[in-house]
Amino acid sequence: MPMSEPSVVNDEIQFARRGDLMVVTLNRPRALNALTLPMCRALNQGLRAWQADPSIGAVLIKGEGDRAFCAGGDIRWLHGVLTSEGVAAACRFYALEYPMNARLHHFSKPWIALLDGIVMGGGVGVSVHGSHRIVTERTLFAMPETGIGLFPDVGATFMLPRLPGALGHYLGLTGARLGAADCLHAGIGTAYVATNRLDELEAALAGTSLRDDPFAVVDTVLGAFRSDPGPAPLADVRARVDACFRQESLSAVLAALHEEATGWGAAQAEELAGKSPTSLAVTFRQLCDGATLDFDSAMRLEYRLVQRFMAGHDFREGVRALLIDRDRRPRWCPDRLDDVSDAMVDGYFAPLAGGDLPLDGRRAAG
Repeated sequence: MPMSEPSVVNDEIQFARRGDLMVVTLNRPRALNALTLPMCRALNQGLRAWQADPSIGAVLIKGEGDRAFCAGGDIRWLHGVLTSEGVAAACRFYALEYPMNARLHHFSKPWIALLDGIVMGGGVGVSVHGSHRIVTERTLFAMPETGIGLFPDVGATFMLPRLPGALGHYLGLTGARLGAADCLHAGIGTAYVATNRLDELEAALAGTSLRDDPFAVVDTVLGAFRSDPGPAPLADVRARVDACFRQESLSAVLAALHEEATGWGAAQAEELAGKSPTSLAVTFRQLCDGATLDFDSAMRLEYRLVQRFMAGHDFREGVRALLIDRDRRPRWCPDRLDDVSDAMVDGYFAPLAGGDLPLDGRRAAG
């Protein structure tokens, strides 16, 4: 097998060389192309090989089927591992996924993600850190982790605080869903291409030399396919988002939402009331801290956080309520934001006893 094509496990992820273009297909359409540990391992191996292979000018990644690019990690599977094998076993997934996210962030060639359909969680991690994020009329982007007792991860610590204004805090705390125009407005997407032209776009990229100045070549090819998705609804509420979510504390955010005069703020406060109080408190601090971290430091922080969430109550309960029993009545603990103390939040950010997550063989001090 050529160096540039990693091994494939159970056909969950497919690799096809097309000219100077490597095409990656996430191939679990019945599971909305949710990532598994073998898929993350194959992507990590692939990124390493494609970076070193001068015959590959760019990588295109897409999802199989018409419903999702990638709806995240396989949370039901992860919950099962956590329940049956414990925290250390569950965290093996993140110990592989997060270095893969970091490798993508540092990838020096064009990474073209076709965000056609649902893009959530782990799907964000294999797309937004690349150079070209193509949205379509079917794009549905969200980071809904606070609703399942988790936190926005896969590099969101770095990415969300760098969105315009207070959009990062808004998206990370509420899990708000964005369509194509909103993704472009937020800087999450870089171009809009209609779904029925994606195959033609891929063929055009595959038929073009990508060896010399590949970023400029990809931009030129995209120019023939990109179009206008229309106005962004998010633009109409940006002033409210910035006024309410650009606050120095989570309690100040909630106060601003309750004081907002149009009713939009009250709707956001009601949305937040259903989220895990612990997740909200940790996420607010995470995004504040992330504004000053480099990417690798952000991933090490996320690995600290995920260890604590896997060991805690709310992730297990959130997955039970929303994905397993589906009663949609999670019993958070604590169930009030006022009962989440600063000391409790500090514990999530504390150094790990065994040291921080190693990236490319480097281990930071704990």
